[in-house]
Amino acid sequence: MEMIVNLKEHSYPIYIEKNILNQSNDKIKEIFKGKKIMIISDDQVYPLYGNVLTSNLENDFEVGHVVVPHGEKSKRFDMLPTLYKACLDFKLTRTDLIIALGGGVIGDMAGFVASSYLRGVKLVQIPTSLLAQVDSSVGGKVAVDLPEGKNLVGAFYHPSMVLIDPCTLKTLDSHFISDGMGEVIKYGCIKDKKLFDQLNSYQNFEELYEFIDEIIYNCVNIKREVVEKDQFDFGDRLLLNFGHTLGHSIEKLMNFSLAHGECVAVGSLLAADISCQRGYISEEENKEIKELYAYFDFPALPEELKAEDIVKETRHDKKMEHGKIKFILLDKVGEAAIYQDVTPEEMLMVLERV
Repeated sequence: MEMIVNLKEHSYPIYIEKNILNQSNDKIKEIFKGKKIMIISDDQVYPLYGNVLTSNLENDFEVGHVVVPHGEKSKRFDMLPTLYKACLDFKLTRTDLIIALGGGVIGDMAGFVASSYLRGVKLVQIPTSLLAQVDSSVGGKVAVDLPEGKNLVGAFYHPSMVLIDPCTLKTLDSHFISDGMGEVIKYGCIKDKKLFDQLNSYQNFEELYEFIDEIIYNCVNIKREVVEKDQFDFGDRLLLNFGHTLGHSIEKLMNFSLAHGECVAVGSLLAADISCQRGYISEEENKEIKELYAYFDFPALPEELKAEDIVKETRHDKKMEHGKIKFILLDKVGEAAIYQDVTPEEMLMVLERV
C-alpha cells in the first residue's frame, strides 16, 4: 500500500507493507542520492532490526548508527549533544541522511536531530511500534521533552519518506500493543465511525492483526488528510489531540512509567465522559467507547494520582491559548470538535468519578 502526503515541495511517500524493511535500500535510493546514512535507534529496537537494515543499506551507502536507551526518559534535551556528536564523528554532511528506526520516542528525537543538525538533513522514518506507525511518524512533528513537560522543544520537519513494516509489531511486548491501540481507537472516535465499528468487531489484537495493513492505512490516511489541510497545528489538526490534554498530564505525573498511548487512552475516556456530561454523546455511545478500550487491556487511572494535580498539570498543555486550553470533545462517535470552554471544574468532576 502506498500514499503521498501532498505538501507541495515537502510532499513525501508512505509505504505500508509486510517485510518492506528488506526493501529499504531500493526504496531509499528513490529519494536519496547522497553517500552516508546515520541510523538513530534504541537498545531494544536496534538489536532486532538494526543489523538487517544496515546490511541492506550497505549495498549502496556508508552506514553508521547511534543507539540510546529505550523509553521516554531518553527523549531529553540534554541527550541531543550525544546525538549531534555521533553525527559529527561520522562526518555526516547536509547532503546525507538520518533514519529514525524505532517507536515514537526515537521518531520524535531523531526527527528533531535531523531538523536541527547543520540546519537540516534529510530524514526517513521507519517506525517499529504500532503507535509510531499509525500516528507519530507521519505529519512532521519532531521534539524533545523538558523537565516541565513533553515535546516543549520541537519543530515541524517532514520526512522524505516513511516505511511502515507491520511485521515489526510481532516483536512488541503486549503493553506496546495497548499503547498503539490508544491512538488507533482515537482515529475511530474522532473521524471514522466505520473504523470504530470495525475495531469493535474484534475481540483481541490477534484477530485485528489479520487486517493490520488496512487498519494502519486507514489511520495514516486520516492523519494525511488532516495534515494536508492544517500543516502547522492551528486548526483541524488539533483534533488529533483527542485524549492528549489529560493524557499528557497523567504521563508526566507518573514520570513516564505508563506508555504514551496508554495515557492517551485514559485521557480519551475522560474526554468522552466530558462529552457525555455535556450531552454531546449519549450514555450508550460512551459505553461503546469504554467497552472498545476495555478489549485491549488499558490501565485504569493510577490510584496514587490526585485529580487536582492532574488538572493543574494541564496548564503546561501546548494547546493553551490566552489562558484557555483548546480541548477536544466528541460531538458523536466519529466526529470531534475543538472547545475552549472546558473548565477545570468539569475535568475534576469526571476525574473524581473514576
